[in-house]
Amino acid sequence: MRQVTVLACRRKDSLAKRSLTDPYVRPMTRGQHEPMTIDTEPRPSTLPRRADSLAALMQGRRSVRQFQQKPVERALIEQILEAARWAPSPHGRQPWRFVVITRQETKMRLAQDMGAAWRRNLEMDGQATSVVEIRQEKSRQRILNAPAIIIPCLYLEDLDRYPDEQRQADETTMAIQSLGAAIQNMLLMAYDLGLDAGWMCAPLFCPEMVCDTLSLDKRLIPQAMIAVGYAAADPKRRARLPLSSLVVYFEE
Repeated sequence: MRQVTVLACRRKDSLAKRSLTDPYVRPMTRGQHEPMTIDTEPRPSTLPRRADSLAALMQGRRSVRQFQQKPVERALIEQILEAARWAPSPHGRQPWRFVVITRQETKMRLAQDMGAAWRRNLEMDGQATSVVEIRQEKSRQRILNAPAIIIPCLYLEDLDRYPDEQRQADETTMAIQSLGAAIQNMLLMAYDLGLDAGWMCAPLFCPEMVCDTLSLDKRLIPQAMIAVGYAAADPKRRARLPLSSLVVYFEE
């Protein structure tokens, strides 16, 4: 594959040093329809490991918090990111970018900085110090013990521009909705590849801090953390509401 739309922590290798001025992230004015990616080589099909139908895949996917200390191959992470690339998006602009973290020192830095911000929020909520410390440590361990972490970020530079605030806000909402679709694609692909994942929302509450910690472009808006690895234990699954409770209008 010629390129992957990943913005990693800034290192000295060529992938991490790619800027948002590269062809596949170049800002566009309204009405332009340039391609968002530059890869053209075919990718091999994934082999289903856990389900032989989409319905079984969706129902089998689970949210995992504990992982084996077993690294995830880069090729598998790229398959997960490739799945995200095919999510629907407003005007086909793909208003998202992804950060991939595998180094322990980076996870420790991120856990420390985000943990401090979360602690302030919990204390502001009036929670007891002992409860705050327990919750903070659990969150820290989830970050440190995940073999790989993907941080999906909003990237709004390519969206249409409107003169009124309401339509511009709606444009942003569409971008957020599409990022959720991209994340769902990643979760399903990870499960299909024999991996498991857990969706954490921590960066949503301190996006600027995440950008500062990882030296990311300030035009990126971190929205979540997807911990990826091999499950160390089966998680407890919560019961789903019946369909009759969810559908509020259905014409015959």
